[in-house]
Amino acid sequence: MDAAKTEDYGRRHADIPMLILGIETSCDETACAVVSDEAPRIRANLVLSQLEEHRPYGGVVPEIAARAHLDHLDGLISSALEQAGAGFGDLSAVACTGGPGLIGGILVGVMEAKAIAYVRKLPFIAVNHLEGHALSARLVAYVTYPYLLLLVSGGHCQLQIVEGVGRYRRLGSTVDDAAGECFDKGAKLLGLGYPGGPAVARAAETRSASRFPLPRPMLGRAGCDFSFSGLKTALAQTVAKLESTGQLDARACADLAASLQMAINDCLLDRTSNALALFRAAHPGARHLVAAGGVAANKDLRARLVDLAANHNCALVLPPPELCTDNAAMIAWAGIERLKQGLIDGLDFAPRPRWPLDPASGAAVKT
Repeated sequence: MDAAKTEDYGRRHADIPMLILGIETSCDETACAVVSDEAPRIRANLVLSQLEEHRPYGGVVPEIAARAHLDHLDGLISSALEQAGAGFGDLSAVACTGGPGLIGGILVGVMEAKAIAYVRKLPFIAVNHLEGHALSARLVAYVTYPYLLLLVSGGHCQLQIVEGVGRYRRLGSTVDDAAGECFDKGAKLLGLGYPGGPAVARAAETRSASRFPLPRPMLGRAGCDFSFSGLKTALAQTVAKLESTGQLDARACADLAASLQMAINDCLLDRTSNALALFRAAHPGARHLVAAGGVAANKDLRARLVDLAANHNCALVLPPPELCTDNAAMIAWAGIERLKQGLIDGLDFAPRPRWPLDPASGAAVKT
């Protein structure tokens, strides 16, 4: 569909109730959802986990993930429509994750969505997975543009000003590893299991975060960039030292988990505080801070973000944990937001294993 036609579509359909099927297959969860722009918004939101398939390997195996998507996607779509009390004929469009992520899994979801769109003559919408996270807050709360977004997950760690659909300004990102990767690698070093984030959080619940001091990279520096590779190295060195002296018992591992969680969250809070100061200076009337992505489900981080937002006189919006981890409801909602703008993709859309959220992805954007 050319630009003129998509703009015309957006104008003609902006005020019409919409019901969209969302498909998410970018990593190791097969997910389908049916979402409307009228209450109740989420009519079905199904996620089929592949944890058991990947657990023996301590991480996601792309080939296994793609095969699992292929095996289960058709049935999950049928179940989501049944739960929503809807059929293909009730849909306004079909939206799917077009990237970034594991290319094999993305291909499965994109081809399924294209087939449905072609056969049913529905608009096809390819959603940037990161935009799904970025807009998820607007699915559950009244959040106006612009707002500040802390996007933190296994593969991404960014601070973005969300100015509108498809309009993002990056204030900072990680210079090496993401926070979620640090959680995952830390859990593996400590023998806590997979997935790492929840495993570290469980181990840290009743333990001391002060027994083993770990570094806080970038803490106290100007700017909004993150760094976690040094923290991973320090943890590995501490584990090796404890192993060599026979002191790496269950209690030590739990204390290290508490220290790791505290260090990661200290870094996230420090950089977000800097970003809030820049954001509020550039947009004095704006008031929303949003945290999204899998790490945003961390209870300790969520509790501390409440205090940070209060200190900056901001309104904090945290999507529920099930909308922070990978899910199709956020993809369907992003599809609704894009459809209202007339942002429809052609069936020649090519899946993108890499797809930056903001156009200035090479460097932080100065405010």
